[in-house]
Amino acid sequence: MRITGAVLEEIGRSAPYRDSLPLTVGALELADPGPTELLVRIEAAGICHSDLSVVDGNRPRPVPMLLGHEAAGIVEAAGDRVGDVAIGDRVVLTFLPRCGQCAGCRTNGRLPCERGSASNAAGELLGGGTRLSRDGTPVAHHLGASAFATHAVVDRRSVVPVGADVPPDVAALLGCAVLTGGGAVRNASGAAPGEPILVVGLGGVGLAAVLVARALGHPVIAVDTLPAKLETAATLGADRVATPDELGSTTAAVVIEAAGSARAFETAFAATAPGGTTVTVGLPSPAARASLPPLTFTAEARTVIGSYLGSSVPERDVPVYADLWRAGRLPVERLVSATLPLQEINGAMDALASSAALRQLITFDERN
Repeated sequence: MRITGAVLEEIGRSAPYRDSLPLTVGALELADPGPTELLVRIEAAGICHSDLSVVDGNRPRPVPMLLGHEAAGIVEAAGDRVGDVAIGDRVVLTFLPRCGQCAGCRTNGRLPCERGSASNAAGELLGGGTRLSRDGTPVAHHLGASAFATHAVVDRRSVVPVGADVPPDVAALLGCAVLTGGGAVRNASGAAPGEPILVVGLGGVGLAAVLVARALGHPVIAVDTLPAKLETAATLGADRVATPDELGSTTAAVVIEAAGSARAFETAFAATAPGGTTVTVGLPSPAARASLPPLTFTAEARTVIGSYLGSSVPERDVPVYADLWRAGRLPVERLVSATLPLQEINGAMDALASSAALRQLITFDERN
């Protein structure tokens, strides 16, 4: 079928992207879903730093590639080996499919799926190969989703069904921002009930961590260098907000780093109390280096945990967050700072790169 999508033509074009136009919005061909795959009409797709990291070259991927990985949509067709998802179901797309059989999958979320990671790196679906093309030339998939498009073919293991009562703008964010930030709290941190949590970096993932921590009854200290983000964290329920300089001697037993920079990681480590745990979910440039005092690990019995996708198992965790939203305890929709048409994708990347945006959503007209 013919679809409209945003294809990254070349990695590393200079900002502003509104001028250099790394992404081209146009027509593509989408093959029918295979036996274990679904055709999904995309309703809403979030613009995340993981998308920007491909555009700016921090996460090299094969190009041309149809970007987008945080999304929700409606199932319009299913392969003959898919028996647990129905036509018309709303699903959350997740950016790391899990095969359920490899050593990574046996860690209950602590390690990524080996097959899923390999297919993501190759720009393919979990079942192998691509379903996208343009003028006869294959187009790579982004993280098994390629959600900056009117439709996507995805592996069944790349989606989690949610109820029709969960609106698209909420459902989309459950698949990345909330899984990652919330998972750092629920899955990786080991925080005791009611234990304070300090969050460094207040983008979409960091603020999702704030929301989930508050939903679970944890006092929250929110840290960022930008006053506007501190103000947002306060409105979302953070008990205290501060810049790194304003933290002073404040520490917490559980600190989550969600900025994806060496400076933020150093700030988070410095703010971790003796015996405490630093959880890092940010994805810095591969060239980034942080400086930490090795003696502190031993003398203060410190722990540092890396948590990819919040150490989540999407089919286990997405329903938990959906239920928290239903209960009025997780107002995910408050993370959305702008709603845009697909044609504005390059300008949206500029807004994200300048830290002027929180979570921008691309929405699609059902007639497309």
